[in-house]
Amino acid sequence: MKAVARLMKMTEVVKIDILNPDMGEISRAAKLIRAGEVIAFPTETVYGLGADAFNAAAVDKIFLAKGRPAHDPLIVHIASVDQLASVTVKIPDFVQRLGNHFWPGPLTLVVQRNPALPGNVTAELDTVAVRVPQHAVALALIKASQTAIAAPSANLFSGVSPTSAEHVFQDLNGRIPLILDGGSTTIGVESTVLDCTIWPPKVLRPGGISVEALRTFLGDVDVFQKNKDVVTFVKSPGMLDKHYSPSAHLYFCLSTLPEHYQPYFEQLIENKLRAGKKVGAIIVNEDEAWFASHFSSIEIISLGSILHLEQVASHLYAALREMDARGVDYILAHDFGGEGVGLAIRDRLMRAAFEVGCCEGG
Repeated sequence: MKAVARLMKMTEVVKIDILNPDMGEISRAAKLIRAGEVIAFPTETVYGLGADAFNAAAVDKIFLAKGRPAHDPLIVHIASVDQLASVTVKIPDFVQRLGNHFWPGPLTLVVQRNPALPGNVTAELDTVAVRVPQHAVALALIKASQTAIAAPSANLFSGVSPTSAEHVFQDLNGRIPLILDGGSTTIGVESTVLDCTIWPPKVLRPGGISVEALRTFLGDVDVFQKNKDVVTFVKSPGMLDKHYSPSAHLYFCLSTLPEHYQPYFEQLIENKLRAGKKVGAIIVNEDEAWFASHFSSIEIISLGSILHLEQVASHLYAALREMDARGVDYILAHDFGGEGVGLAIRDRLMRAAFEVGCCEGG
């Protein structure tokens, strides 16, 4: 019989000051971790759903609460570079240098797994994904728990990742005992995942640290390409074809040029409205005038300016969730380029999309 998530009383939400975390509440949360429970907590990227990484039964509760398949590995969160030795059997020099330079921060390193870690953390692979989060609450929780914490995003599997405690509550109320509410996350998309078991190392998932920054630091860095690289097993979270998806059907135009995406959107909007469907568009400030002059009857959310992609990224998941809350049937979005965090935004929208259109020539 397929396991289903146990339902408990309403999940408790505790507000935490991220500048001065209440160590009493942190200690209470850490006690739950040590007792084999799962709790949700903020990081700088998205909210995580954490359990003791060395407790297989506790890790199972993560998969149960999320409805996550066992073949999708988890990221293990540690409090410092020094703790890396507890989760891996081999620390190459360049991995040590990466940790010293980018941690705490939104960079996850795939390294050789310490056999002391349960197999369900790593989908039975001999590698493990590890990072040190750059968030006072997350770091305090890890330190107080006195263990590494395995934590995927704190949402139902394949859905839109949570960037606030409210998002977590919407998905996991009654499935977990506690959410530490540290407000909205700052980066808003998940960490960059870098496979350090090969040379040159390869970005498996773009995220909060840009490929350009990694190449500046390391020199030679590859990037996973879905249509080129052969995948026999998933080495990292975020590599599944369908992920980060809202309930509404997302149409993603893989172009940054208005002369390409505007005709594509115009045809889609006209067809969907004619069919009596509710349409929404996730745009940037620079698109507002065109949409206002052409379509006043659709739902619009602007993520900010195209000139500030960090802001766009930080608002992306909240906008997708808001579109679902508004009851739209279809969401339209276009590309924001492949440089910096733009590559991470593109990756998330492509994996969330019901349809990806190249849109060239309309």
